[in-house]
Amino acid sequence: MSVNLLVLDELIKMPLACKLMNEKHKDEIIVRDKTGKPTGIVTDEDILKNIGESHIRSSRTTLGDIMQFPLVGIKHDESLEHALDIMTKKKIRKLVVYSDDEEIIGMIYLDVIHNVVRPIVVNPKHTAFRSILWNLATVLQFAGVLMIIPSLLSTLLGETHVATGIFLMSTTLLISGFLLNSYGERHNLGLRGMAILVLSSFMILVLFGTIPYLYLNPYHSESFVDLFSNSFFSSTAGFTTAGISLFAKPETLPQSFTFFRGFSQFVGGLSFIYLIMTAFYPEKKLNSMRGFISGEIPKLRELFSTITIVFTIYVLIIAGFLFYLGERNFIDDISIAMSSLSTGGFVPNSDILSTLTPPEYVVLLVGMILGSLPFGFHYGFIRTKFLSIKITREVGVYFVVLVTGIVLFVSFDASTPDSVFTVISASTTTGFQIIDLGTLNPFHMTLLAFLMIIGGCGFSTAGGLKIFRLIPLFNLKKFIKKSKTLTENNKKEIVTSLVLLLLLPSIPLVVALHLSSLGNDFYGSYFEAIGAITTAGMGTGIINIDLDAFTKILVSFLMILGRLEVLVLIYIFLPKLM
Repeated sequence: MSVNLLVLDELIKMPLACKLMNEKHKDEIIVRDKTGKPTGIVTDEDILKNIGESHIRSSRTTLGDIMQFPLVGIKHDESLEHALDIMTKKKIRKLVVYSDDEEIIGMIYLDVIHNVVRPIVVNPKHTAFRSILWNLATVLQFAGVLMIIPSLLSTLLGETHVATGIFLMSTTLLISGFLLNSYGERHNLGLRGMAILVLSSFMILVLFGTIPYLYLNPYHSESFVDLFSNSFFSSTAGFTTAGISLFAKPETLPQSFTFFRGFSQFVGGLSFIYLIMTAFYPEKKLNSMRGFISGEIPKLRELFSTITIVFTIYVLIIAGFLFYLGERNFIDDISIAMSSLSTGGFVPNSDILSTLTPPEYVVLLVGMILGSLPFGFHYGFIRTKFLSIKITREVGVYFVVLVTGIVLFVSFDASTPDSVFTVISASTTTGFQIIDLGTLNPFHMTLLAFLMIIGGCGFSTAGGLKIFRLIPLFNLKKFIKKSKTLTENNKKEIVTSLVLLLLLPSIPLVVALHLSSLGNDFYGSYFEAIGAITTAGMGTGIINIDLDAFTKILVSFLMILGRLEVLVLIYIFLPKLM
């Protein structure tokens, strides 16, 4: 082991820390708290990853902000094989050594002991499968715990029939999560494994989400086939945040059940952010979010907690404003606040949007836009200590698209207030409708479809292609000319964007042709299919409760496919293509 260590206080700023590392010729720093107790470690790799982020102000960032914690160590009399086992499981390269008095007396390095101890051989396929189970268990437990909330509300309102159905769902999610947890292991996943995780998570959430609908039977279906197709459709529209409703008058439902419907969108939206961030977000960016990151493996439950807390605060603020401005039922205000932030679109009352005052419209607009912004943008408000709050390129492009859409929509003889609301609702893929889309001219319908396909920002609850996939297309000319200035990663981003740009408008054609074969207008059918795959849910009323069971299931899978961003299936079945 190395015994010459660099130990610094957690309040030391990064510029001074870098200077001391250079002077002492060290690649790592042991960080101690105010009491002098060692609590974490900062490596040269940590500093490079964090300094490289454009939104970090290094002059204000302390060692405590970026350190890996807790500090992982081993007793001096333990074997090197045990040390290697710890390093492998924790995915770390450096391990501090403690004396019998819990004093740090040195450090050992992975590359050194690899030459002494034989490598531990692990079956990668077996590990990947167990890791998928572990991550899937976390998602199910998270959803199960959150679903206790609408169950308790139903009980408090005396709607025990609703409470029983939701409680059955919550219990099923929790039990399944605990069972999977016992078989799973915490390991890094490859791209294909991550894609399988995202697909399986949403499929299980949707299937378990049918339980309250099946138990309550709010459709009064006499056939089990109709009951299941209706329940599967409604559960899908909730967890995918598509928000297509089979209820013309949701106010006839028990109040706690309308709350549950909005809550399912909230849970589905948050779960989606988590899954996409942990699966496809660049590791170096995740590592900069130290609030829920330790070493190279995301602290998944901490990530859930962070996302949930941020969006719960938003919900309470928006609901509070709506209640203050409109003086309506507070539970309905919370329901519509959750739908706006999750870019879902469910409403607790069929007349609620038409009775909103102008200030209330503004509040909902803010909610929809917040839901369509990347989670990293929201996270910046939490870590103002070392993260500068500035609009990134992606957010800037998104607002340019938003403003351009509003200008184009209004310029063609449309009502300005309704136009602004409708365009933002389409662009954020929320799907709130305050105008009859069937009365719009072809230009307006095409523009709305185009905005839904583009969608919101990446790593948000919004659907669509996402703005961050449009940005690489700015280099399309260089890609065609095979410019050497483009890296392999740039080329892959362009190919991914082109594949999605081709698939998103093409796949709905199948559903549109099926709907038109049932006697519906093709253009209206195509518009509604676009609304389903982009999870916007806007439509002219073609998709409704009167459709046959097969068509409802078909549209449900279109919503799931859109929520999974299509690419997930390609990653699973055609990984070499990507």
